[in-house]
Amino acid sequence: MTSKRDYYEILGIEKAASDTDIKSAYRKAAMKFHPDRNPDNQEAEEKFKEASEAYEILSSAEKRATYDRFGHQGLGAGAGFNDVNDIFQSFGSIFEEFFGFGGGGGGFGGGGRTRARRGADLRYDLALEFEEAVFGVEKEIEFERVAACTGCSGSGAKPGTARNRCKTCQGVGQIRRTQGFFSVATPCPACAGEGETIEHPCPTCRGRGRKKVERKMSVKVPGGVDTGLRLRVSQEGEAGSGGGPAGDLYVVLHVKDSDRFVRDGNDLVLAQQISMVQASLGAKLNIKGIDSEHSLEVPAGTQYGHRITVPGAGVPSLKGVGRGDLHVEFAVVVPRKLNREQRDLLQKFAEISGDDGAAGQSGFFQRLFD
Repeated sequence: MTSKRDYYEILGIEKAASDTDIKSAYRKAAMKFHPDRNPDNQEAEEKFKEASEAYEILSSAEKRATYDRFGHQGLGAGAGFNDVNDIFQSFGSIFEEFFGFGGGGGGFGGGGRTRARRGADLRYDLALEFEEAVFGVEKEIEFERVAACTGCSGSGAKPGTARNRCKTCQGVGQIRRTQGFFSVATPCPACAGEGETIEHPCPTCRGRGRKKVERKMSVKVPGGVDTGLRLRVSQEGEAGSGGGPAGDLYVVLHVKDSDRFVRDGNDLVLAQQISMVQASLGAKLNIKGIDSEHSLEVPAGTQYGHRITVPGAGVPSLKGVGRGDLHVEFAVVVPRKLNREQRDLLQKFAEISGDDGAAGQSGFFQRLFD
C-alpha cells in the first residue's frame, strides 16, 4: 500500500502556516495542475486531486487539528476525492474566487466540457425487527429515483443524433464580460451553462437525459446494527447530469423494541421473575436467551435487581469479532394471595424469625390472605 505524502509538503507550506497561506498555496497548485490546463495529463490530474485533498483537510480547523495530532490514520479512509467533479462540486465557490468561474471546466480557454454534476444522495428509512438487527438480515427495498434515460443513455439527444457544442459560448458554458480591469463570468444563456445544446431531444426524456424510475434492490444489513446507523450504498442515488456520477443511497435503520430484552450497546439485559421462595432458598433455572438457552444457578438470598452475567450471549460486534454479554436481572415476585396453609407456614416462619408484625390483623401476611 502506497503511503500518502504529508499535506503540508504537498502544498509547500510550513506547519505554522495561516489560513491565508494555505489558501494561497492551494490556488497556485490548482492553477498549475487544473485539468483544463493539462488535458489528457493523468499525472497532473492526480496532483490536482492530491492538492485538493490537502486543502480540504488543512482548511478545516477541526480536521487540521486531528491530522496534526494523529496524521493520516486519524482521518480514516474517508479523506480524499475519487473524481475531479467531486472537487469542483465541493470547492465551487473557491474556484470562482480564484479564477472568476466555476471549476467544472472551460476556464483556461480550452475546448470546454459539459458541466458534469454528481447526482443527489437519497435516503431510505428501513424498519428492522429486534432479532434482525442483532443477527443481520437481507432486505428487499423499493424506492423512486432519477436514473439515466435508457432511450438516450443519458445524453438527452435523440438516438442516432448527438449533442452539439454551444455556438454562443463555444462550449465553455460561460459568457465572460470585461469592463476595464474587471472580468465577470456568467452561465451561458443559450446552453444554461452546459457547454452543449441538443437540436433533437430524446422523445423519452424530452432532452433531460434522466427520468424517474422505480428501483428494487436487496440490502444486506450486518449483525449488530442499531437505530440511527446509516448504510451507504454507492451510486444508488439519483443519476448525475452531463455524465457526472450518480449520488449515493443512505439506508437509515430503525430497530423495533424487544418485548424481552433491553439493549445496552452490545449487551442485553433480561428481566427474569423469580418467586420469593426461589430467591430465599436458591434455584436452578433454564433461561432462554436471544438465540440459545442457558442454565443458571440462582444463589440463596437473591435480592431484587441482582444480576447474573452470561458472557458472549449478547449482540454480535459490528466489527465481526466477539459478542456482548447477557445480563439476567432478577425481579422477586411476592404473591398477592395466600391460601390458609401458605399463610400459616409463613406466619410460623415470621414467629421463628421474630417478625412480630406478621401476627396482627394488619400485618403483611394478613393483607396477603385477605
